[in-house]
Amino acid sequence: MKLYWFSEMPHHVFDEGEDLKYPAMRLEMPNTYFDRDVAAMNYHHYFDEHVLADEVGFDGLMINEHHSTPSCSDVSIMMSAAILARTTKRAKIALMGNILPIQDNPVMVAEQIAMADLISGGRIISGFVRGIGVETWWANANPVHNRERFEEAHDLIIKCWTEPGPFRWEGKHYHFRHVNPWCLPIQKPHPPIWVPGTASPETALWAGRKGYTYVPFLVPLPIARELFDYYRQGAAEAGREVTPDSFGFLLCAVAADTTEKAREAGRNFQWRMGPTTRGPVEYFAPTGMRSRAGQRMALRTRPPNMIDMTYDDLIEHDMIVAGTPEYLVERFEHFRKELGIGHLLLQGHESRMDAPTTWRSIELIGQKVIPALAIT
Repeated sequence: MKLYWFSEMPHHVFDEGEDLKYPAMRLEMPNTYFDRDVAAMNYHHYFDEHVLADEVGFDGLMINEHHSTPSCSDVSIMMSAAILARTTKRAKIALMGNILPIQDNPVMVAEQIAMADLISGGRIISGFVRGIGVETWWANANPVHNRERFEEAHDLIIKCWTEPGPFRWEGKHYHFRHVNPWCLPIQKPHPPIWVPGTASPETALWAGRKGYTYVPFLVPLPIARELFDYYRQGAAEAGREVTPDSFGFLLCAVAADTTEKAREAGRNFQWRMGPTTRGPVEYFAPTGMRSRAGQRMALRTRPPNMIDMTYDDLIEHDMIVAGTPEYLVERFEHFRKELGIGHLLLQGHESRMDAPTTWRSIELIGQKVIPALAIT
């Protein structure tokens, strides 16, 4: 099972409770709280974490993007991909991912991913996402067209990578008289494609039909199993083989030299589980963005509500894994056996977790966890 390092690059600079003055942290919290000096320092710190993860043996480095929120200051996944392509040497760079429904020019997305793949020497994993409702609001996009735009943008990008130009594209949502990208990925026919998910049966089915790696984010194991079953159904319809490489899983994890230190550090993940997800339902799932099946599954994705869960509850439900390297090995093996996954993505930094704690966690996972998993 391969391990991937991930940080949402948070910008948690305000006093506790300040976000409660507003309907939601995302979209609503004024950017007057933004600290330019801290942000400038943090970007260097966050990219240094990724470089260290590459050096100690992580199989991959995951990045994502969000907007109008202090919970994630990575606002350009392609800019981060370019930086990591140049500053790291061996780990895969997993873009999780480009938010296709809010893109007005998928051809440019195809070119940018190709450029990062070339710079990295063929290390890009291209994740495509529908995005959460916050990004739909941010981009002033119509949520009703979210899935249609996602699938059409995907089809156009794949054609850019696999069919010679120039050609014309006349779809429902995208129209290009002349498509002829002079930047193609080094990986043939294209970089591996991954699809994250949390609650959409349709997305899992679609990923299975396409044969893409499917990765649920921060969901209970029963929900992950159910989504994987939808994936298998889609794969069977298309006559595709399903292997551990077909599945990944993301969770929050931190290692320390003692259980006490790890559990103290792990408390920072409560910010990810609670305050950053607080807000009106329509901010995260605008009307028309989810099918009825997706709405029903979303209601079961995080029972009980993560905002109301205690830290001990989050540990017990394996939403947070915090302990010594030996404990992490035991829990990670549990996930592998229970879910049949070939990829485990670790959100290893959050909130105000300090640099020494984060670096020590990365080092311990590299020194003790990765080698242990390699021989099991």
